[in-house]
Amino acid sequence: MIEWWNNIVFAYPLVLWFALIIPVLYAVQRWINAGKKSVLTLPTLPFLNKTGTPALVRWRPVLHVLRAVTILMIIIVAARPQAKSGWKKIKGEGIDIMLSIDVSPSMQAVDFPPNRLEAAKQEAIKFVKQRYNDRIGIVVFSGEAFTVCPLTTDHDALVNMIQGINLGSLEMGTAIGMGLAKACERLKTSKAKSKVVILLTDGENNQGVIAPEDAGRLAQALDIRVYAIGMSGRKKTLVPTQVNPDGSYVQQYQQPDIDEESLQNIAQGTGGLYFRAADANKLEQIYSEINRLEKTAFDRNETEQRKEEYLVFSIIAALCMAIELVLRKTLFNTLT
Repeated sequence: MIEWWNNIVFAYPLVLWFALIIPVLYAVQRWINAGKKSVLTLPTLPFLNKTGTPALVRWRPVLHVLRAVTILMIIIVAARPQAKSGWKKIKGEGIDIMLSIDVSPSMQAVDFPPNRLEAAKQEAIKFVKQRYNDRIGIVVFSGEAFTVCPLTTDHDALVNMIQGINLGSLEMGTAIGMGLAKACERLKTSKAKSKVVILLTDGENNQGVIAPEDAGRLAQALDIRVYAIGMSGRKKTLVPTQVNPDGSYVQQYQQPDIDEESLQNIAQGTGGLYFRAADANKLEQIYSEINRLEKTAFDRNETEQRKEEYLVFSIIAALCMAIELVLRKTLFNTLT
């Protein structure tokens, strides 16, 4: 009950000042009653004074209390009590974001536990869960690009789709240009105020019919900001290099070969940034930084719809009024 009352606010709080009229009315009534003098003296009055005041007379102030509560409830209703915990409707235009994630065999490298792809998926899911107001989609690329999910606000479904991304579903290779171009294609018809691609890869472009530079120019033409992430450790690590007939991978130790210059040029040319994630902690920091940077681009206007709570006070007023009327017409009817 206390918690409920603490959540109550009033649309017209100045109306509550009228509650001061209650003690004033009570004082005036007392003054009027005190001024009344009996014109008839009864010989039994001394006896009544000795035997005490009748019970009905002692309980008569209950009528005044009921009337005072009725007036107070009517004043509270007039002040329009409302619940602060009402729902909020957010107006404005969010950001449309496409995540373009490399799923080439090298993403199986274990310099990020349990491997690069799983680490990338985990951070992508965290990012999606923080972007309540945005439409987000997913593109994956290897030797070709594929749309896993178009732009959507159904983030629960999106998270499930990210969890289902696996290696080996596309042609081998690293088609960075194709991955970026496919993401830009999904944002082409977007009417959002801000359009963003987060491009994550662990290698350099060696496949596809679209060069990364051409895809970067496409992003510029469509006014799409690109945040590029190069994901790999600084030291040699086991990387799958070819597929055996049984579907297993041949692995070799390789030095990271990210084309950082190309990724940096693409990001800067679109007004975005390039980041190098050398470990899992750094990857988490990068997504947090992108999340922080892009929050400033959302024009957010909030209007709070409060729930009217006058019914409780109206019921109390009606009950008190009814009880007072019944008592005045029955039990206290013989009293003057």
